[in-house]
This record gives sequence, structure tokens and C-alpha cells, in this order.
Amino acid sequence: VQLQAYGGGSVQAGGSLRLSCPASVRTFRRYAMGWFRQAPGKERESVAAISWSGGGGSTYYVDSVKGRFTISRDNAKNTVYLQMNSLKLEDTAVYYCAAKWYRSDEYGCWGQGTLVTVSS
Repeated sequence: VQLQAYGGGSVQAGGSLRLSCPASVRTFRRYAMGWFRQAPGKERESVAAISWSGGGGSTYYVDSVKGRFTISRDNAKNTVYLQMNSLKLEDTAVYYCAAKWYRSDEYGCWGQGTLVTVSS
């Protein structure tokens, strides 16, 4: 699976960005998808995840983004999205998308990240 995150950029606090991550795989429906981020000097953290198509579309969000970020997927386009609203300075990071085969316990496929910079 090849992944590439798009949509990063610079935005003022309170603004919005939408990240997208198309996947080059025919069995996209069988992958759970996740968004991760890594801020300078910090460890990578899981931001949001969405189950594979057979998983009922369940989602996960880290507490710090709940109510502000929304993860979604379009299986027809083999793409996962992350809508980010009310951005805060602490959201500044490189954002990565990742794919996990539905039978796997770990994310095995990672895309190149996209930088999100939030300024005051």
C-alpha cells in the first residue's frame, strides 16, 4: 500500500485544514486507517483512526482533538480524510496517515507526512 498525505500548510489559530490521504490499493475497504502526528521534539502520537469497512465505521480520537477533528473515509476514492477545525498552536506537527490490514494489530503501511503549522 502506498500512502501520501496532502493538505498541510500554514494557518492561523482557530482556522481549519483538511488533510487527505489516497491509498494505492484495491482492498482499501479492508484497511483500518489512522492519522498520526509528530511535533518537534515530541514522540509520534495517534490522532484519529477509523475502522475498516467491516468494522462499522467506528472512530477513535485522542482527547486533545475530540470535537475539533473528524476522520472519514471514502472507499470509492480509496481515501481517508482528516478535517481539522479550531486549530490550536499545539496542533503544529507533521501529520502522517497509516493503514492497518484488518487482521493485523499494527499499522504496517505509512505515508510521507504533511506539515501543519498553526500560528497565532
